[in-house]
Amino acid sequence: MKTVIEKAQTKMTKSISALENEYASIRAGRANPAVLNKISVDYYGAMTPIQQLAAISVSEARVLVIQPWDMSALSSIEKAIQTSDLGINPTNDGKVLRITFPPLTEERRKEIVKDIHRMAEECKVAIRSIRRDANEKLKAMKKDNAITEDDLKDGEKQVQNITDKFCKNADECAKVKEKEIMEL
Repeated sequence: MKTVIEKAQTKMTKSISALENEYASIRAGRANPAVLNKISVDYYGAMTPIQQLAAISVSEARVLVIQPWDMSALSSIEKAIQTSDLGINPTNDGKVLRITFPPLTEERRKEIVKDIHRMAEECKVAIRSIRRDANEKLKAMKKDNAITEDDLKDGEKQVQNITDKFCKNADECAKVKEKEIMEL
């Protein structure tokens, strides 16, 4: 019974981590190197994350500077950024790429907040699915007489408490990201 609950908790933790990673890649009108996490570059035939090809730094509040270690990769990195869903064209001065993030409009901020809440809801659905799976395993254990009726009720209560905690955690992550987006 204990392993079922621990596995459920581990899976729920991974769901929250995935949500936080998704939130990190959302651009909020200020420079954040995490927006490049999902972009890979064709580097000598292998798809390679930008972080492995270049130093990425924030030079000003809304400017990211990408300095490749191998200058031959500069145009490949530029192309990868242009074809990504980032929606921003980098400027290339021959040595480094600069990505300037435009300030977000009020309308765009509201769209991003809707996406944030949608992502949080998807995370909570995943967490509830994990709860359902854990409860089914507990019921199967009860059916096989591995645990008693009281153990089953106890286990279901523990799983529900963990589920509530992680759903609340997802909501808190969404609130923090919403506050960050709506800040001017």
